[in-house]
Amino acid sequence: MPVQCDLILPCKDEAAALPALLALVPAGFGVIVVDNGSVDGTAEVAVRCGARVVSESVPGYGAAVHAGVLASTAEYVAVLDGDGSMDPRELEPMLASVVAGEATMALGRRRPVRAGVWPWHARAGNAAVVWWLRRRTALPVRDIAPVRVCRREDLLALGVQDRRFGYPVELLVAAHRAGWVLAETDISYHPRATGTRSKVSGSLVGSVRTARDFARVLR
Repeated sequence: MPVQCDLILPCKDEAAALPALLALVPAGFGVIVVDNGSVDGTAEVAVRCGARVVSESVPGYGAAVHAGVLASTAEYVAVLDGDGSMDPRELEPMLASVVAGEATMALGRRRPVRAGVWPWHARAGNAAVVWWLRRRTALPVRDIAPVRVCRREDLLALGVQDRRFGYPVELLVAAHRAGWVLAETDISYHPRATGTRSKVSGSLVGSVRTARDFARVLR
């Protein structure tokens, strides 16, 4: 039976997270790990765990996601961080809502499982972007869509151009302008896997760089 949905995992140095994360992927999901310049053996670990690996030499979150979408052959695609902070089992009801036509794109809103999971600087930056989106575009979202499920062809038709961390913001704005129905649900947000480090929330510098990418898209 053909895979209905491909799970795209943009990864840079996530070897320590992949075994446990991939073990949780539900049946019916294919897995595409996009290696975005890892030096820790991410690609080798992903292959051993049964994932398909795509290499993307252009650095950036958006570049990795786009490479995974292009490589997919499934009708639907899901995107999830490869750091072990989110549970892929929570994708199942999100996919079901899109397949049923209840939403054009299902989005996950992070809900930390305990204090300290989401650093203050990352949370503050996220809140500022969401405030701007809700105020200027009336987008009914409370997070910047770290988890997403939609039809692959619909996503490609939006023509999202950002190849860095502004990708999800541009995607939300483009989807809203295209009249998509967006359905946001709470998802659990766990600590990253031991041995990995966030490129965004792991440092104040990372959060500032991400905010800069968001601001560029918002302009």
